[in-house]
Amino acid sequence: MKFTAEQIAGILEGEVVGNPNAEVYKLAKIEEGTNGSLTFLANPKYQNFIYTTEASITIVNQTFEPEQPIKTTLIKVEDAYKSFSKLLEYYNQVKLMKSGIEQPSVISENVTYGENLYLGSFSYIGKNVKIGNNVKIYPNTFIGDNVTIGDNCVFFAGVRIYSETEIGNFCTIHSGTIIGSDGFGFAPSEDGTYSKIPQIGNVILEDNVEVGSCTTIDRATLGSTIIRRGVKLDNQIQIAHNVEIGENTVIAAQTGIAGSTKIGKNCQIGGQVGFAGHIVIGDNVRIQAQSGIGKNVKDGETIQGSPAFNYGDWNKSYVHFRNLPKIVADIDDLKKKLE
Repeated sequence: MKFTAEQIAGILEGEVVGNPNAEVYKLAKIEEGTNGSLTFLANPKYQNFIYTTEASITIVNQTFEPEQPIKTTLIKVEDAYKSFSKLLEYYNQVKLMKSGIEQPSVISENVTYGENLYLGSFSYIGKNVKIGNNVKIYPNTFIGDNVTIGDNCVFFAGVRIYSETEIGNFCTIHSGTIIGSDGFGFAPSEDGTYSKIPQIGNVILEDNVEVGSCTTIDRATLGSTIIRRGVKLDNQIQIAHNVEIGENTVIAAQTGIAGSTKIGKNCQIGGQVGFAGHIVIGDNVRIQAQSGIGKNVKDGETIQGSPAFNYGDWNKSYVHFRNLPKIVADIDDLKKKLE
């Protein structure tokens, strides 16, 4: 798909300086730009590359004035970085602009769906599923019985949505993710074996949730596992049964949350954090990567460590920990002198 400088300037409300018919069909860094590519200049430290870049079109700030001859066509905008981001979003929307039902695919009985559905080949839609408008379901996706999906959602290839799951509007689920699988519930028997406890709850994703690739969200034993509006989950996260995650909380990769833990809103959680079950994390909490959380955390705290405690105290303690062999040697030396 090709775009001219004039078309791009129209989208960005910018001014073309150079050839308005210059065409691009790909994106590139300014230092790696080639013929047919679009790039941008926002950081002054990269300014020297604009005089050597082979990119056909470069987005720049309105204040930019070249000090040497340039080959590239300029599009001048108020904020080059924001405009380039806007263009990426527009490009992504165009790229994902698919509709229609590909074959082979299966749509079971009593399924309802809105306008502009895209259903990729080898996908399966279970019984009594309700799908909103402008939903994109890419190939090899499974949607179980009685699932509800809102408007403007995207399910990339290979997603698995188990029965009874409820998904709001403007949600994005990336490839390999499984939502609604059984929670880890087993009761020990006297002979040492374990009996499975039926998991008859569901999962609820509210609006504007994004879930990264290969993340798993377990259904509740009873009630619901709930991911509140605006939550952003990275790749390879495990969320256990009956967990609740508050609005606009973001969680980085390889974090694991045990059953029935409640996490507040506007939290920032680093990668590889482990949460024990049945604890409560307050609002606006920040947790550093690789921390272990075994007890409740109050609103607004920043913590680190395993087990985690106050971030500032952890840093001070770590200094002493690194010097522990020397500290022990000094203590031994003092003991000898005292004796």
